[in-house]
Amino acid sequence: MDVTDVAPTLLRLVVGVTMIAHGLNHWLGGGRIAGTARWFAGLGLRNGVLQAWASVLTEIGAGIALLLGVGTPLACAAVIAVMLVAGLLAHRRNGFFVFREGYEYVLVLAVVALALAVTGPGRFSIDHAAGLEVTGWAGGGLALGIAVGSTALLLALFWRPTPETTA
Repeated sequence: MDVTDVAPTLLRLVVGVTMIAHGLNHWLGGGRIAGTARWFAGLGLRNGVLQAWASVLTEIGAGIALLLGVGTPLACAAVIAVMLVAGLLAHRRNGFFVFREGYEYVLVLAVVALALAVTGPGRFSIDHAAGLEVTGWAGGGLALGIAVGSTALLLALFWRPTPETTA
């Protein structure tokens, strides 16, 4: 066993746990689904409850898939897409730094997910055990393409910003 076996596993575990925690917080934390729905609606997304549940399921599902190392490029695409939406709608206008509600955190998670899609899930994964690893430009391109496409589709279908949500 060498570092090339351990590094992708560590990335998968950390990003996976982070995404599960994020999804659980949107579901059960603070304002629960109703509060998450209001927040999404405040960002200009129509059907806030639908958006809240979609976010919860995407974050928890991607997190579990990353923990197991199954469907890794697709799980990475989900992480990238969630971070793209968050970065564009909630954080972009606040600048870079996370302590100012900027996009620093979501950028790092998205780029780590993209790097993981490129390098692959590593030896300690279901993808590897099943011989289903998609890595390199194919893995990265698949993850980034799905993420950008799904983000564009979500925004086209549901984002209706008002002057207050774009200020």
